[in-house]
Amino acid sequence: SIFTSAVSPAAERIRFILGEEDDSPAPPQLFTELDELLAVDGQEMEWKETARWIKFEEKVEQGGERWSKPHVATLSLHSLFELRTCIEKGSIMLDMEASSLPQVVEMIVDNQIETGLLKSELKDKVTYTLLRKHRHQTKKSNLRSLADIGKTVSSASRMFTNPDNGSPAMTHRNLTSTSLNDISDKPEKDQLKNKFMKKLPRDAEASNVLVGEVDFLESPFIAFVRLQQAVMLGALTEVPVPTRFLFILLGPKGKAKSYHEIGRAIATLMSDEVFHDIAYKAKDRQDLIAGIDEFLDEVIVLPPGEWDPAIRIEPPKSLPSSDKRKNMYSGGENLQMNGDTPHDGGHGGGGHGDCEELQRTGRFCGGLIKDIKRKAPFFASDFYDALNIQALSAILFIYLATVTNAITFGGLLGDATENMQGVLESFLGTAVTGAIFCLFAGQPLTILSSTGPVLVFERLLFNFSRDNDFDYLEFRLWIGLWSAFQCLILVATDASFLVKYFTRFTEEGFSSLISFIFIYDAFKKMIKLADHYPINSEFKVDYITHYSCACEPLGPGKRVF
Repeated sequence: SIFTSAVSPAAERIRFILGEEDDSPAPPQLFTELDELLAVDGQEMEWKETARWIKFEEKVEQGGERWSKPHVATLSLHSLFELRTCIEKGSIMLDMEASSLPQVVEMIVDNQIETGLLKSELKDKVTYTLLRKHRHQTKKSNLRSLADIGKTVSSASRMFTNPDNGSPAMTHRNLTSTSLNDISDKPEKDQLKNKFMKKLPRDAEASNVLVGEVDFLESPFIAFVRLQQAVMLGALTEVPVPTRFLFILLGPKGKAKSYHEIGRAIATLMSDEVFHDIAYKAKDRQDLIAGIDEFLDEVIVLPPGEWDPAIRIEPPKSLPSSDKRKNMYSGGENLQMNGDTPHDGGHGGGGHGDCEELQRTGRFCGGLIKDIKRKAPFFASDFYDALNIQALSAILFIYLATVTNAITFGGLLGDATENMQGVLESFLGTAVTGAIFCLFAGQPLTILSSTGPVLVFERLLFNFSRDNDFDYLEFRLWIGLWSAFQCLILVATDASFLVKYFTRFTEEGFSSLISFIFIYDAFKKMIKLADHYPINSEFKVDYITHYSCACEPLGPGKRVF
């Protein structure tokens, strides 16, 4: 049989990589940026940012003025195979010790020359190309002075024109000229002002992908680098985030689209959570290849001609957890490749899971104390973040949702309680309790108002009070105090952890009950209308003009009984 093993060698290798016990912290979030070597304003070649990833891909729209919406990256299968070949044939340098971009570039180029992948006479040209400026999407295409343009042209002419068969005559000192990339290890002002930084955690690191075509190479220049420590490489990245990974692909002219797709492929893999962990823990080339093979095992292929690749797939509202995929390789579960039939019987529920908020502490008010500690750092920002024009629509929506609910249920409460509770009481109760809840419960976006179960309860309570000669409002006050006392006991004893045993069945059961009660009330009112205003069953359309009705004044001495 051609199926010699139920588990692929790549899966076994990844299980070994991810299953190793390591005391080091979990790998940080990666920000991946794709830069391509392009001619800017018809002048010299520069590195231009064309796409970026955190979890999903964002592209620079045509015209280069704005970013697209985040979308699921769609890759060609051929680009993944080409990327695998690049990792097989290129330079792999793991845990490189370097502190600046020129140092990184020099070590990469020297390694390529030592391994015979690059001719020594091309060293300066490759170095010059890799140290070109990086133009990010946040930067505008500002007009440069004639002096800067002249300086750039003169440096390029010194680089590529030489009477001795075109060999470069540029020293390393020339590579640090102002016409090249700012190789300072400090971030630029544009990077520090970038608001996109708010979307990244504080410990985030960067993965830079550089692809482009040049006319002086006959074979591709490929390198995958992992730095031992993340380092700020000046203006290399759009945001001021230290770089940990670097993928470089320079190739001969005529294959720009292929290089672009390979760059998108490696950038998408770096945003994949499983390959992300493998990239941090890989010890050699074969570990990276195994990570690509695992990604290929999970890839779903769409046949050509049955969908439009230009259509961007929006991110799903709820992302599938990658924990199950990771646990397959970290031990404890049988490995199953894409297409295999799962053998677990599954389990019902759909509960809340065993999250930190629903774990019982066993201490007096322990859960309340943990909630305060967890929420205190974000308490103020929950309010001042709303002082933004973009939040105006959400504020109006919450206001209208609360007001319309108060009016609707206030009117229904007035009918049910003979106006002992009505619209005004509903407004006042919603305003007071809503303000207290938002200030002290740490959840300012929660909408509080009367609901169907409350309306049913108030109606039953009013009928019970009337039948037993109780004062309804006084009785309602004592019920509220008793409910508050019960809530304090539940908070003090951490009883909220029982919520994790509730499922959708409980919620849907109550919803069904309320629905049936309101449907019953609707039919009940219709039947009552028929009692008060009975239908004239002997009515005949032909006699409609024979009916008459008139009011006459009473004659003298007559009385109305």
